[in-house]
Amino acid sequence: MDYYEALRYTIRPEEEGMLLKTVLMNRLGVSRKLLSRVKQTEQGLTINGERVYTTVRVRAGDLVELRMAEEESDDILPEAIPLNILYEDDHLLIVNKPAGQIVHPTHGHYTGTLANAVVHHWRLNGVKVRFRPIHRLDQDTSGALCIAKNPYVHQQLSEQLQAGQVDKEYVAFVHGTLNPVEGTVDAPIDRDPEHPHIRIVTPAGYPSVTHYAMERSYGRAASKVRLRLETGRTHQIRVHMRYLGHPLIGDAMYGLDSLTEPPAAVMNPGWDAQVGRHALHAARLAFTHPGTQRPVEFHAPLPNDLLGLERLLEQRTTGGE
Repeated sequence: MDYYEALRYTIRPEEEGMLLKTVLMNRLGVSRKLLSRVKQTEQGLTINGERVYTTVRVRAGDLVELRMAEEESDDILPEAIPLNILYEDDHLLIVNKPAGQIVHPTHGHYTGTLANAVVHHWRLNGVKVRFRPIHRLDQDTSGALCIAKNPYVHQQLSEQLQAGQVDKEYVAFVHGTLNPVEGTVDAPIDRDPEHPHIRIVTPAGYPSVTHYAMERSYGRAASKVRLRLETGRTHQIRVHMRYLGHPLIGDAMYGLDSLTEPPAAVMNPGWDAQVGRHALHAARLAFTHPGTQRPVEFHAPLPNDLLGLERLLEQRTTGGE
């Protein structure tokens, strides 16, 4: 049987005499479900190279190794699709997803997804890994996306995400100039009862918090904004920016046409056509690496379509209102 890279931990003096199960769950954060799975795996749990039970008591200096059997996403067709890799090691993969690409195969979209590209990349390099994205990005949102390469890393990063310990920063280009120029949108979001595929701000919705700061304004007509998510609701940034009266440029679902009172500014209908999608990019990811327990940070540069939009807005500003 083949295994993922072992998770290693050296017992500290203050942990002398503890049950191995206690160390794994309290120090390394291994879930009960994952621990049960490891116990049933040949060579899944060893101390100094010897297979052990979780009820054994550890000694200072013991080398604990936890292994999980390799898995593959056999239901995902490998496809030779270009992949922009920002970082990869034995534990995780960070990619810069292009706009227009779906993350995971769904009904009617079995090919052409990010998963198809990643599985091909791994097969090409002899890596047996199941596709486990930590979070999702909308089809037309570009930027940094994290994929776990084993169950432990997926569990750890999912818990960080739930606890708000994964710092996700986005860049958006919106209609109008924000006032105030920075702040927090704390407005619950849920499905529109009349149009279930659309999200709206409603008092009965799920808690949703977005922090924003305007980086630059282009006259009164548009702004470049940086945003951080405290929660991760579907379409959250797009819904919250519309709620503020400043929808994303190019947003067909939550754009200017959806507002009863558009921003008081000179509109340029060519901007939406210029970008061809909502102008949103996941620019930065930061979290604690589950393998090293050290903070890591990854940056995804703006793609060409948004750079082109930025130049267009700059030209408009320098050319006058």
